[in-house]
Amino acid sequence: PMANTSPGACGRRSASTSVPEPAPKKAKPGKDGDQDQGGKAVEVEPAVDKHAPRASDSPAVAQWRERMATDDAKELYKDRAATAECVNAQARNRGLQRMPVRGLAKVKCVVLLYVLAHNLMRMVKLAPQLIGRGMGVCATVAAKGA
Repeated sequence: PMANTSPGACGRRSASTSVPEPAPKKAKPGKDGDQDQGGKAVEVEPAVDKHAPRASDSPAVAQWRERMATDDAKELYKDRAATAECVNAQARNRGLQRMPVRGLAKVKCVVLLYVLAHNLMRMVKLAPQLIGRGMGVCATVAAKGA
C-alpha cells in the first residue's frame, strides 16, 4: 500500500482543520470575595478539608489522612521538598528524565545504579575522610610512594 501524501498527512493541519476554543475559566472572587470584576455575583466554593476521610478511601488511607491532619505531620511534611523531592530533582538533573531501558528488572538496575551514585556523591560531600579524600590514608600513601 502507498503512503498517504495528501496535504494534511504527517500531522500537518490542512486549511479546513479548526482548532477548538479553550474552555472558559471559572471566575475568581474579587477583593470583597463575592463579586467578579464586572460586578456580577460569584459563587464561592466552601473550603474542602483535604485530610477528611473520603468514602472511597481504604482503611489505611483513612488512617494516613488522619495522621496528616495533625500539626506534627504538617511540620514534618514541610521538609519534604528539601529532602525526598530534592533527591528526585537531582536524579532528573543528572539525566534520568526517562528510563533508558524496558522491563521491571532492568529499570530496577538503573534505579539502583542512580541510588548508589547518589549515595557515593553524598558521602564524598558529607564525609570525605571515609574514602580517603584530602589528607586521609590514601593521600599519605600516595605522597610516600612519589
